[in-house]
Amino acid sequence: MRKLAGALAIACAAAATAVVVAPARGAECAATVCEDFEAMTTPGGRWTVGAPNCQGTGTVTIDTTVAHTGTRSAKVAGGGNYCNHIFLGTSLADVTTGSVLYGRFHVRHATPLPQAHVTFMAMRDTADNNRDLRAGGQNQVLQWNRESDDATLPAQSPAGVAQSAPLPVNTWSCFEFQLDHGKLRTWLNSTEVPGLVVDGTPTPDIDQQWLNRAWQPAVTDLRLGWEGYGNDADTFWFDDIALGTSRIGC
Repeated sequence: MRKLAGALAIACAAAATAVVVAPARGAECAATVCEDFEAMTTPGGRWTVGAPNCQGTGTVTIDTTVAHTGTRSAKVAGGGNYCNHIFLGTSLADVTTGSVLYGRFHVRHATPLPQAHVTFMAMRDTADNNRDLRAGGQNQVLQWNRESDDATLPAQSPAGVAQSAPLPVNTWSCFEFQLDHGKLRTWLNSTEVPGLVVDGTPTPDIDQQWLNRAWQPAVTDLRLGWEGYGNDADTFWFDDIALGTSRIGC
């Protein structure tokens, strides 16, 4: 009887372990904009899908198989070459206060960042001839890029690249940023990335190139997606997006 009872206990424990529970929805969001895509079957509401200049094979869908919390996320399938880019975007007219913006989103992707320059977030900067302020990667790590003059943060020197970090694959990462009157900070999973900081004091290999000219951004939209400038493709999932005028946290 003892052996039978023991076997039953082990079987019950194994069955309990095998149950897969969907992630719970996140806690109440206190930011100005909070989006978890749970109410969508296709992109909509404040979100629009677009591809500037030319359109190819890139797609944006609401995915019910992968989510950070709940059961849905926005899936971006971006192809190689520029015209296969695609973005999910929203206006920031109801979010920004002057030049202050904080953003947070959870992101998952399938392929390591390549050597070539790629973008997964872009914001139109009306103070820079309506060119984009972009976040993405180069040399296999995260970077910021200014479309108007192709300045990078950090500088793409070995010392600068070493101050950034890769974006992990096949797992959810929390990406946070702060724009505040010409200063910029970036956090990955709540840890500040030293190479992705503009603090107003030029630092060689980090923001010295960036600060070669005055920079006071005024961004008007946020676009999440994929844009490659070589032949690199990737699939991204975005979830639990929050935008506001103070730090939101992961």
